[in-house]
Amino acid sequence: MKTATFNEDSRVKIPAIIQLERLGYEYISKDALKDDETNIFIDIFKKYCDKKGLDSTKELQKIKLLLDYDDLGKEFYNYLISNLIDFDNFENNFFNVVSELTFKKEEDEFRPDITVLINGIPLIFIEVKKPNNLNGMNAEKDRLVARYKNKNFKKFFNEIVFMIYSNNMEYVDQKDTLIGSFYVTASENPKFNYFREEDKNIYHKFNEITEERENFILKDNNLAVIKHSPEYKTNKSHLTPLNKFLSSLLNKNRLKFILKYSIAFVDKKEKQKHIMRYPQIFASFAIQKHLEKGNKKGIIWHTQGSGKTALSFYNVKILNDYFAKKGKVAKFYFIVDRLDLLKQAQKEFIARGLRVRTIQNKKDFIKEMSKNTAISNNEGELEITVVNIQKFDSLEIPEPEYDIDLQRVYFIDEAHRSYNPKGRFLVDLYSLDKNAVFIALTGTPLLKKEYKSRDIFGDYIHKYYYNLSIKDGYTLRLIREEIEANYKAKLKEILESIEIQKGMIKSHEITSHKNFVRPMLDYILDDLEKFRKLHCEKVGGMIVCDSSAQARALYDEFLAKRVDSGYLTAAEPRLNRDKYKINSAALILHDEDTKTIREDKIQDFKDGKIDLLIVYNMLLTGFDAPVLKKLYLTRVIKAHNLLQTLTRVNRPYKDFKYGYIVDFANIKDEFDKTNRLYWEELQNELGDEAENYSELFKTSEEIEKELQEIEEYLFEFDVSNLEVFSQEIREIEDIDKVREIVKTLTNLKELFNIAKLYGYEKITQNIDINKINTMLREARNYLSLLIQKEAIDNDIGEFLNIALEDVFFEFSKVKEEELKLADELKEVLRVTREEFLRNFDKNDPEYVSLKEELERVLKNRNIFEADSESIKENIPILEEIYKKIKALNRANERLAKKYKNDKKYAKIHKTLKNRLSAKETEIQKRLLELKEKVDEMVLNREDVLDNEEYFKRDMAKYVAMEFKDFGLKAEDLIYISNIITREYICEYRAC
Repeated sequence: MKTATFNEDSRVKIPAIIQLERLGYEYISKDALKDDETNIFIDIFKKYCDKKGLDSTKELQKIKLLLDYDDLGKEFYNYLISNLIDFDNFENNFFNVVSELTFKKEEDEFRPDITVLINGIPLIFIEVKKPNNLNGMNAEKDRLVARYKNKNFKKFFNEIVFMIYSNNMEYVDQKDTLIGSFYVTASENPKFNYFREEDKNIYHKFNEITEERENFILKDNNLAVIKHSPEYKTNKSHLTPLNKFLSSLLNKNRLKFILKYSIAFVDKKEKQKHIMRYPQIFASFAIQKHLEKGNKKGIIWHTQGSGKTALSFYNVKILNDYFAKKGKVAKFYFIVDRLDLLKQAQKEFIARGLRVRTIQNKKDFIKEMSKNTAISNNEGELEITVVNIQKFDSLEIPEPEYDIDLQRVYFIDEAHRSYNPKGRFLVDLYSLDKNAVFIALTGTPLLKKEYKSRDIFGDYIHKYYYNLSIKDGYTLRLIREEIEANYKAKLKEILESIEIQKGMIKSHEITSHKNFVRPMLDYILDDLEKFRKLHCEKVGGMIVCDSSAQARALYDEFLAKRVDSGYLTAAEPRLNRDKYKINSAALILHDEDTKTIREDKIQDFKDGKIDLLIVYNMLLTGFDAPVLKKLYLTRVIKAHNLLQTLTRVNRPYKDFKYGYIVDFANIKDEFDKTNRLYWEELQNELGDEAENYSELFKTSEEIEKELQEIEEYLFEFDVSNLEVFSQEIREIEDIDKVREIVKTLTNLKELFNIAKLYGYEKITQNIDINKINTMLREARNYLSLLIQKEAIDNDIGEFLNIALEDVFFEFSKVKEEELKLADELKEVLRVTREEFLRNFDKNDPEYVSLKEELERVLKNRNIFEADSESIKENIPILEEIYKKIKALNRANERLAKKYKNDKKYAKIHKTLKNRLSAKETEIQKRLLELKEKVDEMVLNREDVLDNEEYFKRDMAKYVAMEFKDFGLKAEDLIYISNIITREYICEYRAC
């Protein structure tokens, strides 16, 4: 049976290079002349510069200077798209792809599997893994972060525009980047982005390559042996997951758009480099198509948290160029209806590099609208005007003369409210600016019977709803928690105790009564403290009150509790206190405090200095604070406003999978009604697929089902006695079984609090969260021991490849020095592992010796013990092993370079050097000539490697011919023939 090479190269890397050739990227050898500081391919770069009339030497020096800035590559990127890429005639650029290009400075280096060059400049790299690889793409995240933090790689990451990571698998229904293909920009906390293609025709837009080009690629990668294998042929298909992904992002038209428009450098507390999310990309395409059809109005329906402000930013540049091609100067306006949204938008646009003007009253807006001349600013900066129309009624401006060179574009934020068609603002604006473009942005379009968003703003331009947003990790699902039965009974009792006659007193006077708010606040504070203990002490909560009177009453009650507890001020930042206790709160009402003070309090909440916000109508829409993870809802909010409010807690934060809603007001019926309206709206265009849009809330049924599965799974164990549980799992020898236990307990830890809230006590009645944590730690420790034992017994390489990914370091001491040592231990283990895995000659006596030395260390020393003395002893030993294996790898790689990086022949060379009394230069000369002939034979004869004896006979002829003047004996020639045959057959069969 044929057992052809079945690895990362044959299944993913080479097929991806073939696909890139189809897309118009010419493959070149990495051995071409390069500049060491930048990895720019000199000849290609000079060719482009000569074509454009540029001095390549001066341009290269300019690039080196720009890449040295501490700006994440911003200045280099701006120079690149302005000077070094021809966007007017994109095909005039040079497109190349190279394999295993080394990025190196001093002793540090890394080799992406594939690097894409534009005009000789490395701008994109691609890292691939074989399908079903251990830890999927999550391990690649960690590796990217480690490389990014290395100062020796700063220039390279400033130069690379974005990266692609893939294990050539289709996405699964998950919120984790374990499986699939992703694109990302470099940062300390990289966001792996999904890409879900909306135009499947793009998969079929390519040109097949010639056999000559394919042979060249295979020979240059020393993989001629895979050409005729069925696995390689299957993976060459343009419809494999990675190849489709490459078509989506690196089709030249797409790449042109992404390079020119999709990168943003965001200057906030820390500098960030962003790349457009795929729904933003497709929305941008849709806007231009919408305009091409002559439409002037339309709606972008993207769920809350999907980046609509960022979409507006990107489209300022996109539409500026779009209208410039039509001979017009575009002026951009971002319309909001609240002052806080004006300031938020202003901040976001400035952070991304736009010049921002603001207008806050009707008089200034009328004055602005009277300027009907297309004037661009002197600096050439792109500009947007943010307009707060909160107190506007009508505009009352006579229709002015209109400059035909001027094109106004209005982005209308939060287009689900404050734009009543019976009012005057929109009517006047539409009539005043008949040639203007109006793009409405909303996550919850109006669906009332009286009027709908579509009636006001036109048809939908693009839609992106909750199901995909949740799957893509941009937003979280929600958990609705009903208040406990005993508290419901207490509230009923309190209401009955407040002696009122029906109709004699307003409802808000009841709900703001001290006897009502006191137990409510007690419940909320207790609940939020428990929540933080379960999840994270840094998260905060928000109470949405049913009146401003209730909000004030709750805040006053909180103040009284603080005074009783010995604290002086409610908004005092949380410092050196019980990290779980709710120590600080802020009251946010439109008539409470000054605007500046309110803004400071809101920012303090976002920064984690305030634990709890108490609000009535403010902050229910447009308020983004990832630390807000628990919302206490004391009133029913209607229709689209309900979804807007609920999704305040759906922003990703740390490892949260959900946002939590505590429902005092029984919103379920209103939510179901509202969601049903959105399904019906989606049904108009999506048909039966609309049912997929019901994923915002995780239902109690789903939670209960998961917990029942956990209960069944853990039935065989005694979960009430930690010692017995620990003994029981230690009786299990199956590693996969223990892994499953760890996975189950991790899931139970996440669902434990939800189980309590839903009263699912069967599984939790005998354990508490501390026990769950202890059980999980015991299971993890035992898993680590099993991995070490099995891997060391079998192969140290397997241990290094697998064990260190799963080992959990449990450090009991917390002195700063010891934490530093622990980090050093983990780092030296990581780099040692990587060096052992890089070695390609596992039979080399020097490698075997180092492997045995490492085995002794790992067997005889418990390097995972976290006391400082153990760490201090082990770090120098491992560092010495690391230095030796690294030196061996460098020597091997230098030798492989002499054989065009063919590792087979490097190993053959070392074997022959020890057997033949000949100069190494002579051995190399004969082996290179032999390699050329054998590779040609393998490429051109499909079944040659299936018959080992036949291949060996042919090999003997080639060897006899090349080594005929060496004066070798017959047994020497047979020996040489056999070892070369073995290397080819082994590579073919992956033995």
